[in-house]
Amino acid sequence: MTTTIFMRSVLGALIAPCLLLATAHAAAPQVKTQAPGYYRMMLGDIEVTAISDGTVDLKPKELLTRTTTDHVGKMLTRSFQGEAVPTSVNAYLINTGDKLILVDTGAATLFGPTLGNLLTNLAASGYKSEQVDAVLITHMHPDHVGGLMAGGKIAFPNATVHADKRDAAFWLSPDELGKAPEAMKGFFQGAAASLNPYVSAGKFKPFDGSTELFPGIRAVAAPGHTPGHTIYVIESKGQKLVLWGDLVHFAAVQFPEPAVTIAFDTDSTAAAGQRAKAYADAAKGRFLVAGAHLPFPGIGHLRADGKGYAWVPVDYTTAR
Repeated sequence: MTTTIFMRSVLGALIAPCLLLATAHAAAPQVKTQAPGYYRMMLGDIEVTAISDGTVDLKPKELLTRTTTDHVGKMLTRSFQGEAVPTSVNAYLINTGDKLILVDTGAATLFGPTLGNLLTNLAASGYKSEQVDAVLITHMHPDHVGGLMAGGKIAFPNATVHADKRDAAFWLSPDELGKAPEAMKGFFQGAAASLNPYVSAGKFKPFDGSTELFPGIRAVAAPGHTPGHTIYVIESKGQKLVLWGDLVHFAAVQFPEPAVTIAFDTDSTAAAGQRAKAYADAAKGRFLVAGAHLPFPGIGHLRADGKGYAWVPVDYTTAR
């Protein structure tokens, strides 16, 4: 009897701390937040910082064109994706040493509650919006220009905004707004609300097609997705990064099948042609590319893969 009591006491002494530890661990609340959304790399002498505005769930079956919903479903399944794909909205901060240049600005409040994080992540990356000298717009859809404004005020008070004059003529036109389908009117209204304060302040400088904007930074006309859709080429010390804007939205479908287009295209035929050319150039040239809606940070290489292409994202690195 004495031995039994002794053993029970020993077991109790051993088990009690384990139960306390288990209780303490179980009581820790789940954090449920992500790390700040920025990723930094060097391109020659130029510092490039990818800035996340957030992600938004989009449904490829409803949006992709020149294909079938069944086929899109099969391709999504192959990539372990479902009906709704969490789609990144990326911007890129270019520090040349002389200029601080932001390419696209995210959506702010124009595209739903899961976006609008650009200014927060810009600050987390070590920069202030007042330091930005220029903002380059790939096109004037709301998820690219909404972040130009913050709380009803100009978000980048010391910056000049640059965009192709064809996009400005289309998206800022009251006549085009009047002719637009009801579902698209918000796109025009968002562009006007975001750009017109800069226009009124003399801080909007449209350009005409392909042109050099700053040393090492070129605009290249790529119309189709919108009338003035532009890609930007960044070069330093023999290294090259091409910022694609909205040439691609859904990697699981549009890399293996570049001919697949999206309902947001103003001219889907031209958009498909621009994508085919950009893909071929990137695969042949082996330079870095970045997409506004590729999984954050959206930077990588493209290689030919059968009749299509395969995406090879950059490796995460802590090297400076």
